[in-house]
Amino acid sequence: MKIIDRYLLRQFIQTFLICFLSLTGLFIVLDALTHIEGFLKCAEKHGSLASLMGEYYAYRSLLFFDLTAGILALISAMFTITWIQRHNEMTALMAAGVPRIRVALPVIVAAATIAVLTTANRELVLPRVREELVRSPDDLVGEAARKMDPRYDAQTDVGIYGEATVAKDCLIKKPSFQLPPSLDHYGSQLVAATATYLPPEGDRPGGYLLKGVSQPKDLATKPSLSLGGEPVIITPRDAPDWLGEKECFVVSNVTFDLLTEGLAYASTAQLIAGLRNPGVDFGADVRVEIHSRIVHPFLDVTLLFLGLPLVLTRENRNVFLAIGLCLLVVTVFVLATIALQHLGTTLLIPPHLAAWAPLLIFVPLAVGMAGSMWK
Repeated sequence: MKIIDRYLLRQFIQTFLICFLSLTGLFIVLDALTHIEGFLKCAEKHGSLASLMGEYYAYRSLLFFDLTAGILALISAMFTITWIQRHNEMTALMAAGVPRIRVALPVIVAAATIAVLTTANRELVLPRVREELVRSPDDLVGEAARKMDPRYDAQTDVGIYGEATVAKDCLIKKPSFQLPPSLDHYGSQLVAATATYLPPEGDRPGGYLLKGVSQPKDLATKPSLSLGGEPVIITPRDAPDWLGEKECFVVSNVTFDLLTEGLAYASTAQLIAGLRNPGVDFGADVRVEIHSRIVHPFLDVTLLFLGLPLVLTRENRNVFLAIGLCLLVVTVFVLATIALQHLGTTLLIPPHLAAWAPLLIFVPLAVGMAGSMWK
């Protein structure tokens, strides 16, 4: 690695870190001021305010990196190139016969590395801490009850309703399971005090253990119900060894995290698994998201090659003009990408086309603009 390469890399990394830390700090300050009451309430029960806020925003910083890394990489690259032009270093290099693309190569490699790190963060890190990311400042340990949105099990047509959920215990308060005509032998709904999700274990499938069943009142004396030979509602009569008198078990592929969190912050593999889950129908938005995950690193690189030629070929020495050009490129690119994804989510265009269309539109433009960088 030559001296000029190390110089450009150092400048790029410094700019990226300054931008990221500044924006992250600004986000933390504004968000903390908004939710300070929630932090104070949690600190009264679960430890010091500093440790709770530190842990909360450590996880949020990972998410903030995922959201901003691509744009910050472009800003850092354009600022670095503009900086060496401002001090006539680009002129000296070109006078020595060094082409523009060779000068920009370490910056391009650094930006591509950021794209790879962003992908690794999204696929490997965020899924591991998704439970912490969905928690609010009012519920940092997952003990508070949260309002529950109803969801249907697409495999059994059972509607899962409830008053609230408690993430820490995988529990639904005051559940009401609406039964389809094929399962309403003892009534159209199951009403209980609580329902706790239990993962598959041994011969028992995964599902929800209902305790304090109040409707139907005589369920303990009734046989279990099945669909297509597979048990759906298991009663104490057929499972007296693990079900009490006012308990029953509803088999479901809708796990508690899918019930409450959906597929937020899931990896691409988890998105695909969720899409194939017969119990849940996530629709076109998940299909758009899966394809968007695949093309995201290429979009980051495309964005870089849309922005770099604007400062490399114009001999621009005004840092603020470079930032303005960068913001213009990012705005057009992001708005076009969001608009196309929205069209895919609403099925106005196929989901896969909605995710890949930005590449089809901007890659030829980026290639045409990057041609002047080889001079």
